[in-house]
Amino acid sequence: MNLMNTKIKPFTATAFKQGEFVDISEEDVLGKWAIFFFYPADFTFVCPTELGDIADYYDELQQLGVEVFSVSTDTHFTHKAWHETSETIGKINFYMIGDPSGQVTNNFENMREDQGLADRATFLIDPEGTIQFIEQTAEGIGRNASELMRKVKAAQYIAAHPGEVCPAKWEEGADTLAPSLDLVGKI
Repeated sequence: MNLMNTKIKPFTATAFKQGEFVDISEEDVLGKWAIFFFYPADFTFVCPTELGDIADYYDELQQLGVEVFSVSTDTHFTHKAWHETSETIGKINFYMIGDPSGQVTNNFENMREDQGLADRATFLIDPEGTIQFIEQTAEGIGRNASELMRKVKAAQYIAAHPGEVCPAKWEEGADTLAPSLDLVGKI
């Protein structure tokens, strides 16, 4: 993937959110932090564990000004049915984008062309619509929402503090680094 630091592309889609179908586009993403959380399919195995995990952090993400858009190539109707029949998925309050045409998935270069399914991937978008973080895993490897939270906080910190960087395992409130010639060979 070579999408890091590129702008998201225009799209239109229908999502299921809190009992309703809503039309969304890239305009709904701009002006806030956003997570695009791609997964292969509804009614599967690893996907509900990941979506349930991120749902547990949704309120905290909202407090950080972050919106979550989960995306699969299923329809918004399928998302509604899954939401109504799975206890884990039923706790989701974020957007569940139906992408049967693959427009959104292809915009993020995240389509399994031979299967018509999205790969398991996460993209963090800043308020200007620029991709700041990408994570992609193999089919059987689930993601960790607490680690995603750490990375969101780091990205927001760096955006608010130009000239600083967050070292490995940085946690909110920990020391950062100010890159300079003085640090070369000293770390």
